[in-house]
This record gives sequence, structure tokens and C-alpha cells, in this order.
Amino acid sequence: MKTIKLVEYLDDLLKINDVEDDSLNGLQVENSGVVKKVALAVDGSFEAIQKAKDTGADLLFVHHGLLWGKPVSLSGFLYRRIKLLIESDMALYAVHLPLDLHPTLGNNAQICKVMEWPVVKDFGAYHGSVIGKEVHFQKPIPLSRLVDQFQKGLGCEPTLWDFGPDKIVRLGCVSGGAISFLDQAIRLQFDAYITGEPKHEWYWTAKEAAINVLFGGHYATETLGVQAVGEMIQEAFDLETVFIDLPTGY
Repeated sequence: MKTIKLVEYLDDLLKINDVEDDSLNGLQVENSGVVKKVALAVDGSFEAIQKAKDTGADLLFVHHGLLWGKPVSLSGFLYRRIKLLIESDMALYAVHLPLDLHPTLGNNAQICKVMEWPVVKDFGAYHGSVIGKEVHFQKPIPLSRLVDQFQKGLGCEPTLWDFGPDKIVRLGCVSGGAISFLDQAIRLQFDAYITGEPKHEWYWTAKEAAINVLFGGHYATETLGVQAVGEMIQEAFDLETVFIDLPTGY
């Protein structure tokens, strides 16, 4: 199919123009105009591009793209990545926050779907958008069971700041590097907050607020949305898709 048709479809599906973001969302690098196979990855790394090339992909869809916020020189690692894309005649399409917050395909929606958590509303305000999900359990569940379910559901090795109650009724979830949303979870008096990766400066805030914080890893919490988009592309256009799994351990 024509690259522009797939790009238009993704632009509309993910509502990339409706969300304020540092990422340049959408088509970041063009190809010669045809897509027969789509590769998907979390990060637009050189290794992801090389592996996408090896699979014969004409377009690489990523959550973390190459262009962010301000003009940059095409040198160093950025030059090498773009050079490989152009030499491979491979387009690069990136979607950051619009993928995190998408109501069905988004990373947070997909986490809650996999966990079978009862979502009551969106949670986590950021630059005019609400990124994550708020979950209420009808019956309190033990923190240990929540951690075990999360580990099995995401296939990750979670880190726990065990500072809150042993029984969980209300929690917030925002994927990726969203520890800064912890203050919102504290104000709402959640029993637990779930995100991707910790930061040192938030440790004492969590402990003094007596809230549990569960970290699944930035990478692990942001794979599900990417894979869901791949499934949608395959269903909509009968295009071959492949997910390139390159975990970082963070």
C-alpha cells in the first residue's frame, strides 16, 4: 500500500494532532512511497532499525522516535540512524503521548486490559491531557497478589516501594517514566501508584506519604500499546507486521 495512506490512517487513529507533546509525532522519516511490511518497536534505536531492515520492513513504527522538541544537528547517533533508514528505504513513524493515552490501544489501556483491572476513569494530568488510568477494586486485594499479577501479566521483574497499606482498593497507573505523577496519586489518596521507572528524589516523598509504588520498567510498561497498533494495522490492511522486542532492563 502507499505509505501516505498508512500514515493518514495512523494520524487519524492515534489523534496525533490533538495532544501536546515534545515528540514530533507522526512520520519522521519518509520512504519511497510503498509499504508492504511494518515492523514495530518501543525505541527508534540503531539496533531496532537494523533488525527491522533484516525482516524486510518498509516502515518502522516506534513509541520513542528520533525528533524531540527542538532542532538538532544530523550528526552522531542521529545521523547513523537516519542514514540507515534512508539506505534501507524505510519510513519511520513515531507516536509518544498519543499512544500512552489512547482509550483502547494505549499503553495504559492495554496494561489494565491485560491485568483485568476495573478502570473507573482516566488519571494523570499533563499539558492539557490525561495520560493514565484510575482503578478501583470492589474488594481489596493484597499488595502481594497485585505485585504477582503485575509480574506475570507484563512478564517483568517489578520493583516495589512497600510504603502503603497491605490491601489495595484504589490505584493509579501511568506507563513509562511517569514517577512525577506520584504527587497526583498522593493527593487522591491512592493505596498504590504504578509506573515504569523510579527516581531517587521521589523515594522519600512516597515513604512519607505512605503510598505503595510499583515499577514495572519503562520498557515493559510501554510494549503493549505498540503491539496493539501492530494488530490493528494487520486487521485493517492485511499487512504483515512484526514486533521487534529489544528490552533495555529499565
